[in-house]
Amino acid sequence: MTTSNTMGSRIDEYCKTLALQAIRDHYHEEVENATKAKLSYQEFLLRLMELEVVSKIDRSVNHRIQAAGFPMIRHLDGFDFTYQPQLDEKLLRELANLHFLAEAKNILLFGAPGVGKTHLAIALAIKAAQQRKSVFFYTAEQLAADLAAADVSRTLVKLLQNLTRVEVLVIDEVGYVELSKKTASLFFQLISKRYEKGSIIITSNKAPEQWGEIFQDDVVAAAILDRLLHHCYPFFIQGPSYRMKALLDHDNAARTKPRTDVPHTESATMITPT
Repeated sequence: MTTSNTMGSRIDEYCKTLALQAIRDHYHEEVENATKAKLSYQEFLLRLMELEVVSKIDRSVNHRIQAAGFPMIRHLDGFDFTYQPQLDEKLLRELANLHFLAEAKNILLFGAPGVGKTHLAIALAIKAAQQRKSVFFYTAEQLAADLAAADVSRTLVKLLQNLTRVEVLVIDEVGYVELSKKTASLFFQLISKRYEKGSIIITSNKAPEQWGEIFQDDVVAAAILDRLLHHCYPFFIQGPSYRMKALLDHDNAARTKPRTDVPHTESATMITPT
């Protein structure tokens, strides 16, 4: 075995031991690039370290997005603000800079089904994950079930601690399912523990004055809203449904599309017998 092969094997082994996967994958080509560009040892080392750092950040971001439990991936650039012109697009794009996290402010998105609430919530949460923030996504129904199960199994304290530590907690579809008074109390405990400690993004199909119906207790609903609204950015989306828009667009396209199932009849030339 040549000296070069021996060194290569040792580099591979050291990279494996130190979990330097990007350097292990690319150092051969980087050696060639450094030789051609006549890079100094320091420049060559910096290049390898940059490759490893970028790779680790990418893996970290992907892991955080997967661990968050998003039902789909959505981005702000994919949101059609022209269909919801009353929304404050400038403010939402500013919120994507994540300054609200440092102040533990909440984002509340109210509106009828299909207006884009979940899209916006996921898009902002993904921005947080891309900045290596810890994120959890729950539907209100799923969260209520987990809280109730933890209460029965006597692991509620641990679950509340975990949900308090997460930097961005998304609770989707508040209002689609009525909660029992016991579950509403557990929900209140979570909101209370995160109050002024961590940001929450909530979507709801019911206006704040209707939350007493969700929690079956006006007092508990008022206490929850008091904490959520104290430091928050509320958005009331009153535009039409994107799902209805997609259905209408599909229907219109079907109506205007030329039919291909009708047999084509060529005109016949009349021949007059002589």
